[in-house]
Amino acid sequence: MKPYIFISRKLPEDAVAILKEKYDVRMWDQEDVPVPYDIFLEEAKKADALLTMLSEPVNEEVLNAGERLKIVANMAVGYDNVDVEAASRLGVTVTNTPDVLNDSTADLTFALVLAAARRMVEAAEFVKEGSWKSWSPLLLAGQDVHHKTIGIVGMGNIGNTVAKRATGFEMEILYHNRSRKPDAEQELGAKYVSFDELLERSDFVVCLTPLTDETRNLFNRDAFKKMKKQAVFVNSSRGPVVNEQDLYKALQGGEIAAAGLDVFEEEPIGSGHPLLELKNVVAMPHIGSASMETRFAMMKLCVDNIDLVLSGNPPKTPVKKK
Repeated sequence: MKPYIFISRKLPEDAVAILKEKYDVRMWDQEDVPVPYDIFLEEAKKADALLTMLSEPVNEEVLNAGERLKIVANMAVGYDNVDVEAASRLGVTVTNTPDVLNDSTADLTFALVLAAARRMVEAAEFVKEGSWKSWSPLLLAGQDVHHKTIGIVGMGNIGNTVAKRATGFEMEILYHNRSRKPDAEQELGAKYVSFDELLERSDFVVCLTPLTDETRNLFNRDAFKKMKKQAVFVNSSRGPVVNEQDLYKALQGGEIAAAGLDVFEEEPIGSGHPLLELKNVVAMPHIGSASMETRFAMMKLCVDNIDLVLSGNPPKTPVKKK
């Protein structure tokens, strides 16, 4: 019997063609609807490999059920949806898709900086609604980005790539990270500072930290109170890093100026969420890596990792237990 692979979302046929040539492959038949947990669990029981998205909880129950399971290929950089410790204990390889999405996610992150600072979504709606009657000196005036200070929380590969973009705007670059990044300091002029100093000095606070027990609710009432009143907050990492009620209060009360958000505590965010009522919030549907080129590169990396492991070889991008 050929090894069995379950793919938890509908992907383009040409992206998985190599797997279908060599293995028995079943793919969930919907692109925009997650596979129900009970079906996912049943598929795990017979799978040699799972190709998953962030929406699938690859928990201990799933991993224990997968008696034949050899690899979980998660189509994302983050893997907080996977119990890596349980997978390691059970001998299941976990892989992710780092590096191939650095530039695309950095582009979107900096787009959020610009959109929130220059009130671009608000301005576009202003035109579409027919509200633009004449030019005026301070019509939808926002904030400059050039020559300002950007503070990056989480200076991994994506954070470093955002910092490169900031150099083009001649920004002062501050960063806070678990460890210092000498290359970023030398090549980009980035300055390592404490979390509190970053909040106090930055005009733009950009969150790119992974979701861990330490970073959950990192951006809370106390954090927002330490920011400048004209500060713009951008989050392209994970929603639960932010206390959304505290962010709403900070924005509504004028404690910070604006926010650009690509991720939320619960996804998809409901249209009635208080944050979406605010004009100074730019909200995106978790599209940081959503360019055609990058998403196909992520799919290919997952496919390559699965093929390598099922062929008895080490994967390209294994996730290591911390």
